[in-house]
Amino acid sequence: MSTLIEKIKNGAAIVDVRTPAEFADEHYKGALNIPVNQLASRMSEIGPKDRPVVLYCASGARSAMAARMLKAAGFSDVTNAGGLEDMPE
Repeated sequence: MSTLIEKIKNGAAIVDVRTPAEFADEHYKGALNIPVNQLASRMSEIGPKDRPVVLYCASGARSAMAARMLKAAGFSDVTNAGGLEDMPE
């Protein structure tokens, strides 16, 4: 099991599932903003289903929901990193 930092360094898709307003206020460098309520219709933006995906939101609740959605859609390596403050430096 690789660490979050290794996944990010190795090119994982970083997806912020918060609202566009939250994303505009502050976000992780290089993150893609796909609000959880738009995820079902925007999964193709993440890339191939075998690409590692790191999700975060504000507390970890929305990213947990997003992780379940991605796994159900066939993404094989999905990590719920929790909230923005839980992301590595």
